[in-house]
Amino acid sequence: MNGTNGNGASANGHAPSSHERVTIVIPAKDEARNVAWVLRRLPPGIDEVILVDGNSTDDTIAVARAVRPDVVVATEREPGKGAAMRTGLDMATGDIIVTIDADGSMDPRELDRYIEAAREADLVKGSRFAAEGGTEDISMIRWLGNLVLLGLVNLLYGAHLTDLCYGYCAVRRSALPTLGLRSDGFEIETEMTVRALRAGLRVGEVPSFELPRRYGSSHLRAFVDGWRVLFTLIAVRVRPRAPQTLEQPIDRPALAGASEPVAADGALASVDLLAGGGPTL
Repeated sequence: MNGTNGNGASANGHAPSSHERVTIVIPAKDEARNVAWVLRRLPPGIDEVILVDGNSTDDTIAVARAVRPDVVVATEREPGKGAAMRTGLDMATGDIIVTIDADGSMDPRELDRYIEAAREADLVKGSRFAAEGGTEDISMIRWLGNLVLLGLVNLLYGAHLTDLCYGYCAVRRSALPTLGLRSDGFEIETEMTVRALRAGLRVGEVPSFELPRRYGSSHLRAFVDGWRVLFTLIAVRVRPRAPQTLEQPIDRPALAGASEPVAADGALASVDLLAGGGPTL
């Protein structure tokens, strides 16, 4: 793992433990042809699997339950990958939470490296451009956009990351109140990173190999989502959100059907105005 902040135990004061619970969060929309491949390749020892469905019109939920009967199914709060991820993160009971896409582009067999690295960090980012990483599923426009945005993050936050716009990551549940995530779209991945850096949490990287989506087409909109990422990384640097604290336990049944919108303020609010609303998952 390549750390970018801090040394020793995690910034939240948690010593590494070999008995920590692990939750997998999988945001999905119309991924019936892909989700079984992901679930079947999860390694043993996973304590909880949460599938956050984006109001799929296919058999995504039925396939997931057929392959993994113990899967917890939830519904995203609002349209968008970020809303789905936040729903899953809030519901998770594991000490370490790993987020992975349902389209087959992220190899579940890499999970162990994320879990192991998260025992010594608050946030672990997968990197396609670190040594031993790679990708078979990135266009020139996306590569250039990721390179420019990554450079800005490293400059503004004094980091040395090698990848930014990639959603395969692990986060300690104890770090979530500090992160205070509220993005609804694909910019959630950048928000996690820059809020962690801004708060002085320990951030690390592990190499990851991105595969092509197995079936269907991506919901990512390169230009629109790129602008959202840009505004997010600048907004957090200029006007960071105050850390939140969890005063009461999470109400899991309520979250599964939550529909209340999340308020936006400052520069992050302008993202929605410029993009014409949040992107769909």
